[in-house]
Amino acid sequence: MVKLSSQKPIHSKSELLAIPVCEDHDLFDDPIVRKLVQKATQMVEFSGKKDERLIFYEATGFQAKRVLFIGMGKLDKLNSETLRQVAGLAVKEALHKKLSTLDLFLPLDQLSSIEKTMQVHAMLEGAGLANHVYEKYKKEQKKKPLKTIRLLIPSSEVKQYTKLADQVSIISHATHLAREWVNMPPNDKPPLAFAKMITEFALKANLNVSLIKEKELIEKKFGAMLAVASGSDHRPCLLILEYQSPQTQKRVALVGKGITFDSGGINLKSSLHMGDMKADMSGAATVAATLLAVAKLKPDMNIIGILPLAENLPSGHAYRPGDIVRAYGGKTIEIGNTDAEGRLILADAMAYTVDSFKPDIMIDLATLTGACVVALGPKIAGVFSLDDSLTNAIIQAGEYTHERCWRMPMPEDYKKLIKSDIADIRNVSHNRWGGAISAALFLSEFVSETRWAHIDIAGPAYGKKNNSYTPSGASGFGVRLLCNLLQRI
Repeated sequence: MVKLSSQKPIHSKSELLAIPVCEDHDLFDDPIVRKLVQKATQMVEFSGKKDERLIFYEATGFQAKRVLFIGMGKLDKLNSETLRQVAGLAVKEALHKKLSTLDLFLPLDQLSSIEKTMQVHAMLEGAGLANHVYEKYKKEQKKKPLKTIRLLIPSSEVKQYTKLADQVSIISHATHLAREWVNMPPNDKPPLAFAKMITEFALKANLNVSLIKEKELIEKKFGAMLAVASGSDHRPCLLILEYQSPQTQKRVALVGKGITFDSGGINLKSSLHMGDMKADMSGAATVAATLLAVAKLKPDMNIIGILPLAENLPSGHAYRPGDIVRAYGGKTIEIGNTDAEGRLILADAMAYTVDSFKPDIMIDLATLTGACVVALGPKIAGVFSLDDSLTNAIIQAGEYTHERCWRMPMPEDYKKLIKSDIADIRNVSHNRWGGAISAALFLSEFVSETRWAHIDIAGPAYGKKNNSYTPSGASGFGVRLLCNLLQRI
C-alpha cells in the first residue's frame, strides 16, 4: 500500500527519495531541493528528459540515503501517464537495489496542466502497480516488494486524498492477483483447481459463490462449452461470483474467458508461442480480480462475475472441425476451427447469464483473437458494441486508466462471413480476413436484447516486454478499466 505523507523531501529518512524533474521548468520552492536539482541537471548524463535517471548518495541537506532524480520531459507534454511511469520507475529502481523503503515527492502545485486529483491518483497507481514481485516458482526468491512507499504531498492535501489512496491500493492489489493467476503455469490451474483458488478469495471477501460442474453443465445443455473441454481429462466448470448491493436493482454482468490452457485442439497451434497460452484465461482472471476489488469498494450496483473455465486439448475425445454442437439455448454451431474455442465457451456463458440473471448491462473480456493484435498492436484492446453510450464509457475509462480501448466496427453485412449452410452459425469466418470482427459478430448472436460490449484483450493482457509499472508476462489489464467503468455506467 502506498501511503500519503506531508513530510518535506529534505526530511525524508527513506532509503530512496525520488524527485521528478522537468527539462524546461523549475518545479521546486525549497532552496535546498532546487540547488540539488540544479546540480543534477549540470551532469552530462541528466537533463530532465523523459525517463532519464540519476542518483546522488548522501546528498548535502537531505536525510535520505539516496536521492533519485527522474526526468519527465517538457512541462507542456506532461500527462497522468507520465506520472504513473515516474512512480513506477522509482519503485523499480528501489526493487533493483533491494531496498525496503521509498519516498516519492510530488510537486503538486507546480503541475497545473494536470488536475490535482489525477496527479495523486496517477502517482499512487504507478507505485502500487510496480510494487509487485512474482517469484513463486523460483527456489531462491531474490526480490521482495517494498515494505513502505510514501507519496509526499502538501499537508493541506493529505486528508483530502486518503480515501483515494485506499481505493488505489485495493485495485492495485487486485491487479497483482490477476497477474499471478495468469502467470501461473497451466499444470497448477486446471479448471476446477482454478475455480477453487478463486472461490477461497471470494468467500473471504463475502461474495456469493456458486459452481456449476460438468454434470450440471450437461443437464443445462452447455453444448459448446462441453465440446471445447471434450479433449481434456480436466473437466470444465462455470464459476459465478456475485456482489449484491441493497441500494439498487441495477445488474451488471462481467463475463471472462477462462481457457486455462489452449493448445488449439485438433487445429493444433504452432509450438513457437504455445507456452504463452497459459494466459488464455486472462479474461476470467480480470473479472474475478475485479469482483474481489468491488467487494471492498462497494459500488451501488449488483455485479455478477461469470467465469466459464475449460482446457482445450487434442485427444481421441476432442471435438473436430466439421462437428456441429448445440449451444446453451439451442442454437447450433458448425465448427470450422477448434482453435476458435474462446467464443464457444463465452457463447454458452453469455446466453446462460442473460437467461438466468437478466442483467441491465453485460460486458465480456477475452483474449479472443490474434486478428485484434494485428489490428491494434500489443497495447490497445478492441471494443465491439452497437451501444454507443456503453462504448463511449469504456473508451473514457480506458483513457483515464491508460488501459486503452479502441472501437472496432460490427457491420451487419459481415454476418455472412459466419453463415453456415448446415447449422445456424459457424464459429469462424470462411476466410482469414476480419477475424476480430467475425468473432464479435458471433458473440452478438448470444446476447439477446441485453446492452452488451465485447472487449478483446488479446494484445495487452500478456507480453514479453515490461514497462515502468507493468512486468513482462501478465499485465493484469482490465481490472483498473472495469473498476473505473463501473463508476460511469
